[in-house]
Amino acid sequence: MHYVSITGFRVRSPWHLPGFFWHAVRSMRQAQAADGNIFAEAQRIEGVFHTLSVWRDRKAMLAYLTAGAHRKAMAASANLGAGYAFGFEGDLVPDWAEVHALWLEEGARRTDARQTAA
Repeated sequence: MHYVSITGFRVRSPWHLPGFFWHAVRSMRQAQAADGNIFAEAQRIEGVFHTLSVWRDRKAMLAYLTAGAHRKAMAASANLGAGYAFGFEGDLVPDWAEVHALWLEEGARRTDARQTAA
């Protein structure tokens, strides 16, 4: 069993793309070299920049999340656009069609939860 992490991020405007890519490239390099990383890749689907990473366990993913280039990217993200991340334990690596579908499902759940809480 591994920990699968999926993210999706929409850049606010074309003017923010250079800053986004500056952080994204460094964060991806960090992920690929991180202890406990099994797989890390990114793709743009329907205007959303997605990442898919697979980790030995959630602890390894959290160590990456809170350090180095990724920590700096998270601090800058509110100025660059908006998105969300989620993760789950699993044995299989989803393909990119599944990644996007899971990301959309998670967004719908988050929207439903906000509407229920209001």
